[in-house]
Amino acid sequence: MLVVTTETVAGHRVRETKGDCYGVVVRSRGIGGNIMASLRSIVGGEIKEYTELLEQARGHAIERMIAKATAMGANAVIMMRFDSSEIGQTMSEIVAYGTAVVLEPYAG
Repeated sequence: MLVVTTETVAGHRVRETKGDCYGVVVRSRGIGGNIMASLRSIVGGEIKEYTELLEQARGHAIERMIAKATAMGANAVIMMRFDSSEIGQTMSEIVAYGTAVVLEPYAG
């Protein structure tokens, strides 16, 4: 499955648009991670516990989006984007979304 943030893919054309697809993940860092993150925020700098959490969540959101696009009969997702929000003070929602399409190489 090809996933791109662009509207077009070099050397290919969109033969069929299947529709929008997305993958959603809601994650919460455990109490230990929240305590460590709070301590790190006092000193400043990167909060590695949250960086790792968000990297994993983005990966899972992409996997879920790809599964939905595959189920729709697509072989690519174009215009892929991420969105995120907080739910309460301990959870993060990550959404990967785009347009599921069938790409084919240009003939010639």
